[in-house]
Amino acid sequence: MLSINEIKSLINSGEGFNLEFKVRIPNKIKEVTEEICAFANASGGTLILGVDDANDVQGVTFNNAKRSALQNSINEITPTLHCNIYTTTIDEKEIVIIEVPSGVNKPYVLSGAIYVRQGPNSQKLTTVEEMRDFFQQADKIYYDEAPCKTIDITKDIPDANIDQFRELAGLGTTVSNEQVFNNLKLVTKEGFLKNGATLFFAENPEQFFEKAVIRCIVFDGIDKRYITDDKIMSGTLYQQFLQTMTWLKTKLNVRYDIEGNGSQPRKEIWEIPETVFKEAIINALAHRDYYDKGARISVEVFNDRIEVSNPGGLVSGIPKNEFGKRSLSRNPLIFGLFERIRMVEQVGSGISRMRDLMLENNLTPPEFNTEGIFTVTFRRPFDFNKWVDKWVDNLTDNRVNIIKAIHKNSKVSKRELEEIVGISATAIDNNLEFLKEVQLIERMGSAKGGHWRINYILP
Repeated sequence: MLSINEIKSLINSGEGFNLEFKVRIPNKIKEVTEEICAFANASGGTLILGVDDANDVQGVTFNNAKRSALQNSINEITPTLHCNIYTTTIDEKEIVIIEVPSGVNKPYVLSGAIYVRQGPNSQKLTTVEEMRDFFQQADKIYYDEAPCKTIDITKDIPDANIDQFRELAGLGTTVSNEQVFNNLKLVTKEGFLKNGATLFFAENPEQFFEKAVIRCIVFDGIDKRYITDDKIMSGTLYQQFLQTMTWLKTKLNVRYDIEGNGSQPRKEIWEIPETVFKEAIINALAHRDYYDKGARISVEVFNDRIEVSNPGGLVSGIPKNEFGKRSLSRNPLIFGLFERIRMVEQVGSGISRMRDLMLENNLTPPEFNTEGIFTVTFRRPFDFNKWVDKWVDNLTDNRVNIIKAIHKNSKVSKRELEEIVGISATAIDNNLEFLKEVQLIERMGSAKGGHWRINYILP
């Protein structure tokens, strides 16, 4: 049973991966039981009834009838799950505390459905693929939930890293660091710091996880023959993010809007929106396969594109046709910590935000490879006229428009090119043959399933 101070500390810390508030007891008590089931299928958690989303205590009435209804609903979870349920009074208002253990007999099922915890939300598994992925994970602990037995919490976790997290997460300074870690369930029952917490707070996480860093590389050209810069970004996951963003800024074209800002700092305008890279890098840090000890996250800058890659393809529980619409995290603890410092907003929305931002800025939509190494590719903007004037004499408008169409959509069909350029099928074929002959474009793969590739050689 938690003490009053511990409960107040939980309420002040706000909702997250291991903590859920409900301002009232819902008429459909099953809504509460679904959250309980999801906690049991994850690393456990605490559900508090009578607290709103703003962390304010509102209070509830929890009579014998409601207690009985709740217990009967919990009894419908199979296998049997035992929770600690009790009431306490804060600010003269009664609230209900439900402590849910991490189940030892996963999966736990409610009314034939499996519920899991994803970041600060609970999700019902509805597809065969999602359930298959869960069963594959049920017999092994998530990597970020496993104990890091070699770290010394007192020596290897600097106060500055915890203070930075407190500030970003909006946590007060009255609660001890130990209580913060307990509230966020960052320590195992045996007293070991979890892997995810080590990655998020240790002074040198790479000391414990050698490949848990970001490698940032610049290539001169469009292939990997000539490296002009190669750096390793280390430190906590948040520090790696900051270092990588700072490094990227020095490698890309950035202009400044100084009009109409008054005394405000001038606005930076990146050639590719800065937010796109924030989404991609946070996604890589939160969702990479940390079980893969042989690969790093990489950010690679070419003359024509930037690629952000991380070990681990698309989680098997997400069908390809649902990619970008829903999210299943390999590292729910890490994802939850990023959510607490407001680095991720809505589960599953990062992919669509990247797409929207690229289109809003008249750039090619991002390209995703979800097999093996997850890679997102961002095509860099460039001056087509300057490019073709440098490398090809007397390139017609039709041919320039064909190249532009291919740059925008590498899988564009000949029929689509006819409509875009406004010329006949025969003329499209003739122009494509010319562009291939002068080696400006080439066809990759089959006629139906392949795509076009532009041989970018930038001035």
